[in-house]
Amino acid sequence: MKKTAIILAALVAGASLHAQEPASSYTITVDFPYASEYVFRGAKLADDSFQPSVEIAKDNWYAGVWTNQPLINNTDNEVDFYVGMGLPLNDTWNIDTGATLYWYPELDKSTGLDSTTFEGYVGITGTVSGFTPSFYTYYDFTLEAWAFQGSVGYSVPLADKLSLDITGTVGLVEPDLGDNYTYYGIGVVLPYSLTDKATASVGVQYATTDITGSEDEVYVTAGITIGL
Repeated sequence: MKKTAIILAALVAGASLHAQEPASSYTITVDFPYASEYVFRGAKLADDSFQPSVEIAKDNWYAGVWTNQPLINNTDNEVDFYVGMGLPLNDTWNIDTGATLYWYPELDKSTGLDSTTFEGYVGITGTVSGFTPSFYTYYDFTLEAWAFQGSVGYSVPLADKLSLDITGTVGLVEPDLGDNYTYYGIGVVLPYSLTDKATASVGVQYATTDITGSEDEVYVTAGITIGL
């Protein structure tokens, strides 16, 4: 966890210096959420976790680091490095494409599993009558697995600085070896604007899969997002 904290601190410090330059058009977003469970594509990977991240964006490009740091068993920690580009198709739809390197620094090598995997993705996102649909295709070159995911979100204003954000997700994972499975999820989040650059949020998430013997997952999230 110490290594991850150093990486994030260095990125935030460096990005902040760029953002303070008068001619710069960089934007930096840092996120400090807590999740009572870490669920990825319907599968539970860890219990109570801190999930800090930092993202730097300029023009159509973005890059960032996202981490999962379990509060109890640090062998389940994860660090993701990603870079991508978004391009508008029209006033409604945008193309998003990029790649992610997943790193599991504490993975027991005796398991024979890879400590890193590399995944590419391409998707389309939009805004239609207040709804925010998205459709993504992923391919992990290390695990040789496809994933297809669609989601739609909707935000309901509750007060001047408070809203109710609802998101539904459905996805399909197709490994070259092994069984396919479908996953589903729905989340409800209450974001509250603390300032023009800071937002606090709390939420409840539900996730399930059609894997035989799998359990439904219900977990809570809470955190603060800051734009620099």
